[in-house]
Amino acid sequence: MNKVRGTSGVICAVLSSATFGMIPLFSVPLLDAGLASSSILCYRFLLATVMMAFVMFVSGREFKLHRATFGIVLLLSLLYAATAILLIESYKYIPSGVATTIHFLYPLAVTLIMSFIFRESTTVATYVAVVMSLAGVALLAWGKHFEGDFPRGVVLALSTVVTYALYIVGVMKSRAANVDTIVLTFYVLLFGAVFFFLYAFATDGVEPIRNWNNWRDIILLAFVSTVISDLLLVMAIKRIGSTMTSILGSMEPLTAVIIGVVYFNEHFDLASIVGLILIIVAVTLVIISSGKQVSHNS
Repeated sequence: MNKVRGTSGVICAVLSSATFGMIPLFSVPLLDAGLASSSILCYRFLLATVMMAFVMFVSGREFKLHRATFGIVLLLSLLYAATAILLIESYKYIPSGVATTIHFLYPLAVTLIMSFIFRESTTVATYVAVVMSLAGVALLAWGKHFEGDFPRGVVLALSTVVTYALYIVGVMKSRAANVDTIVLTFYVLLFGAVFFFLYAFATDGVEPIRNWNNWRDIILLAFVSTVISDLLLVMAIKRIGSTMTSILGSMEPLTAVIIGVVYFNEHFDLASIVGLILIIVAVTLVIISSGKQVSHNS
């Protein structure tokens, strides 16, 4: 039973990170079209909330959230929302693929939190995978030339490392771990939608979407890179733990870089190839060693 649960958790984690890595594919064209990030995120979270409400209704789940978990779910929602706004803002200053690779440093933060605060033991293979993944991320960004306010973009992307790591650990170690996956995801998106509506209202306002191409990107951003990605993320965390889920998140920068090269014509050289190979090997290493890690987390 543990092996089946572990395998399904690994699959969920890989697919979650890959779909999350597709965020630039849908959001960068919206930014290029002149839409403010606050409006993009408002539409994204609102549509995702409606989609999750439909999932809850079809699956017969109750919308009730216990008072004891309300505060922690609200906090997790704010952490997730902060990650979303910081990441999309970083796209304005550095290439989306680079921003995503910097964001991928969050596994190191998760590992440090779990090891030093929660005293979670980890295998040697996990630490090797961390080092390989980070080395791959470094190589992906090696030798690139940037325009604009690069330091600001880096700071914004690095900030997502902290907010996302805290979100992942919070889902695993707080009362939220006992909340149904779909219910938890619904409320994270709902609270996020409220936050971004207020944020948009206080800044640029909620801008109208005037053409089908923008609507298409908004819908796909909400469905693929929000609803699907978030559901798979929470499922993975509950099956294989936060540390393993974060390491398997290496599919995120891999996907983002491929999209950047193919779709946005971003630079791709030998260092990038080596970085991609290191990340793929790291993922394979984690999958092979997942049995031992899952047994500990279970």
